[in-house]
Amino acid sequence: MLLELTNLCKKYSYGDKSFYAVRDVRLSLNSGDFAIIAGRSGSGKTTLLNLIGGLLSPSSGKVVFDGSDLMSLSDRDLSALRNEKIGFIPQGYSILSNLTVLDNVRLPYFLHRRRGDARDRALALLKEIGIEHLANAYPKSLSGGELRRVAIARAFINNPKLLLADEPTNDLDTESAGYVMKLFSRAAAEGVSVLLVTHDPDIIAYGYRIYQMRDGRLY
Repeated sequence: MLLELTNLCKKYSYGDKSFYAVRDVRLSLNSGDFAIIAGRSGSGKTTLLNLIGGLLSPSSGKVVFDGSDLMSLSDRDLSALRNEKIGFIPQGYSILSNLTVLDNVRLPYFLHRRRGDARDRALALLKEIGIEHLANAYPKSLSGGELRRVAIARAFINNPKLLLADEPTNDLDTESAGYVMKLFSRAAAEGVSVLLVTHDPDIIAYGYRIYQMRDGRLY
């Protein structure tokens, strides 16, 4: 089992009021699984991905990834695990404006000591999603859809075991979304576990396993 969530909860309190963004979620993924979570905005999808990626701490429950209980790891070890084994595509672009497209894609490669510079892999990823001609461009000259594709390519650079994608086809036209979904499908076929959240009905059909999230619960 690559990923296992057990009774995962995230509770927020404001004064004398509280609510669960994520409530009692159980989920297991093996290598090569392609799971899609559908649901309305505010249903808890983004919070769930952030818990799985170790960006948020749960109020209760467990996230066990690749044999490690995320809550038992130090900040340093958790950061290393994310960099080495998890590719994360957030809703926002999170692209650094002072770096070229190529350098933005390669950036995670340099956050921990590795040999080489991943230039060839970065260029191959950019080509696969149709923006290799923008390798030397800066973010300020890119459209929203192009920025989205840069973030997607960056998530793949370190050959992750798990890909977490939050609405990855937002801002993409039909052709670009097709490039991206083929990349995800190929990754799953090669043994990567893919967990994608979306409200786009055209994207849902790509998943091997489909879940619905409502009011913090996963169905």
